[in-house]
Amino acid sequence: MRIYVASSWRNKYQQEVVAALRLWGHEVYDFRNPEQGNHGFDWIDVSVTPGITPEEFRAALSHPIAERGFRLDSSHVEWADRTLLVLPSGRSAHLEAGRSKEFDIFMPEPCEPELMYKWARRIFVNTRELQEEYWKPPEKPRALRGQI
Repeated sequence: MRIYVASSWRNKYQQEVVAALRLWGHEVYDFRNPEQGNHGFDWIDVSVTPGITPEEFRAALSHPIAERGFRLDSSHVEWADRTLLVLPSGRSAHLEAGRSKEFDIFMPEPCEPELMYKWARRIFVNTRELQEEYWKPPEKPRALRGQI
């Protein structure tokens, strides 16, 4: 399965979840490392700092680096069969989950309640539940026709 992991740069679980899903046999998009040598989009790359005006922010969205980051991430939201929203996370991750075909939520720690999380296919509260859903057992080798 192709999975888009939506989360926050500050989320301490995101990298472990990406690694586990890959170990469990899935193709996973990692926004922190979307391509070889690319360590993901950062607002600092387009000189955006806290406290910018709404007009400056709107203009920054048209910066070529922002455009490229958006195209890369959004194309992978479309590519994915499912999005896994890893909490806690921010606005971008929630928008990505909402744009996906279907999404699950991984909530490994207490978070602010949100009624619209009912749109999620499932909410997992620990790694055991996540593994039960996402781990794919290895396929048994098939015997070649006429042998064994």
